[in-house]
Amino acid sequence: MEALFSRFSFLANQALVDKNFDTARIEELLGLFEQEAYASWSSVETEYQKAAQDATNSLKEAEESLDSIMEAAMAEFRQAYDATEKSSKEELSSLVHAADVSRKMGQSLGAAAAGASEKYLDAALSSAMANMKSAFATSKVHPSLMDD
Repeated sequence: MEALFSRFSFLANQALVDKNFDTARIEELLGLFEQEAYASWSSVETEYQKAAQDATNSLKEAEESLDSIMEAAMAEFRQAYDATEKSSKEELSSLVHAADVSRKMGQSLGAAAAGASEKYLDAALSSAMANMKSAFATSKVHPSLMDD
């Protein structure tokens, strides 16, 4: 492009000095300027298309990377969720089992307490009866007077 400007400057000076200057020479030079402009435009367009393609490729790579990261995160989440759910179920089962054992033990202790209470009552009654019989046996009161 520099060479064309230099040549244009030379032809412009020549046109000012030479009255028989052929203007077709400047038109030829302008045609060369037009060809150079188209070539530059084509080069810039090619660079733009390459840059656009590079940007598209980078975007696709970023999307693929993001998809991969999201899939890994979701897999990790599912794994953690499953582990937590399993742990929760195991803990619930353990608590239910402990509650059942405690309930059965409570029932056994209640039954034992009721039985012990009944035996204590029977023993107390038997002891009272024996004391009364012993008292009557050693007493000088006639048993017929006791019936009143």
